[in-house]
Amino acid sequence: MTASSLSLLQTLCAPNIKGSPAWSISFTPDAKFLAVCYGCPDTCVQIWRHVGHAATDDQANDADDNKSSKHAASWRIFAIIEGHTRSIRDVKFAPISSTSTLILATASFDAMVMIWEADISMYDDMEPALNGDSSDKENEDELQSRFEAIAQLEGHENEVKHVAWNQTGSLLASCGRDKSVWIWECFLPGTIGGMAADGGQNDDGDFECLAVLQGHDGDVKSIAFAPSHSQWGEGEEILISASYDNSIKIWAEESGDWYCAATLGTNDSIPRSISGAKQTINDTYTALENGGVVHTSTVWSLAITPGGVRFLSGSEDGSIAIWKMYTASERKQLNKQQYVSTDGLWTCVGVLPNAHDGYAILSLDCAPSRVGHGRIVSGGGDDAIRINGSSSDAPKFDVDACLDGAHLGDVNCVKWHPKDGSCLVSCGDDGAVRVWRFEQC
Repeated sequence: MTASSLSLLQTLCAPNIKGSPAWSISFTPDAKFLAVCYGCPDTCVQIWRHVGHAATDDQANDADDNKSSKHAASWRIFAIIEGHTRSIRDVKFAPISSTSTLILATASFDAMVMIWEADISMYDDMEPALNGDSSDKENEDELQSRFEAIAQLEGHENEVKHVAWNQTGSLLASCGRDKSVWIWECFLPGTIGGMAADGGQNDDGDFECLAVLQGHDGDVKSIAFAPSHSQWGEGEEILISASYDNSIKIWAEESGDWYCAATLGTNDSIPRSISGAKQTINDTYTALENGGVVHTSTVWSLAITPGGVRFLSGSEDGSIAIWKMYTASERKQLNKQQYVSTDGLWTCVGVLPNAHDGYAILSLDCAPSRVGHGRIVSGGGDDAIRINGSSSDAPKFDVDACLDGAHLGDVNCVKWHPKDGSCLVSCGDDGAVRVWRFEQC
């Protein structure tokens, strides 16, 4: 029985199954802005600004009837970005140290990655121009002028499907249908790592390609940076990539060069003494036998836990896998083998085999640590959102909440609010963008 619940707070964009699908969502680190990107025919990015306390849909309707009502919509449209010629598949805000600048990256099927910048200081005292109604042409023109394209990154042969910033904004990675992963060094004003090569601020932004990583045998669907914990190469971070070839790769940096440190597809190197591979947890969790295949189809989604020592992967086969990092010394001790490499070990420590009743796991996100240990949200091809929680250090998950029919079609993306563990946002094939309240019972 579901122990918690999801309730609808606000619908930012109403369902329109004949219109553009909403593909991806991104919060700014301070959670004051939210970006959503759309596919054809109305390809664009909408930027929403948080302007007040959250209200339920009923409260919002009351507010429409009574303008003086204390209940106001919590998100208002702030800007609209147009510029790509084909579907925009992903959008990501850069980590920002400045309170006056917004920078985001967009990935499109037109083979481009574009970088956009907005000076938000001039809008601090201004009410957002629209409340989700883009029929006002004058206001719409104003919204479309608030972001400026400051860079266009070329190199992918065709569709770009995902982008990811590292923790400081000094690196940006992109991946796509051409089976490659690109890593760019970034010198952007307002980002934590945003110093120009000459030591000064670069007002226009600058990008340098550091690496083009080849190794996957299929489209690369998802990428994510994670801490290396000094177990992978010399860099402070690693890059994880998931592909249509059913595998996951770990990329690390050594002496300025990026290399494939591991390919994850089976758990044939899993240390039994740690994994508890024979352990039976419960009906929602199955531990793989040693040497078993983890995912049997496309790996669609990745999510890094707050501490960075675990990540999760979601697949077309309907499963969610839990991966754990072990140190190089643990790897050597437990496997009792000599390794030339001094890298650590990522291994699958458990699988939720039917997280969405056999439907594809299209999106995963880990809750901020303040929400509690190990809570994850997933969106699937069954049109549902599910939240699973772990109550111990073991990869043992129980269903906290399940909402069928969250969208009229696939749930393409789900994201936790970065500061409020009771709030999350979803978008789907129906074009709808919805804000939800998660309540623990």
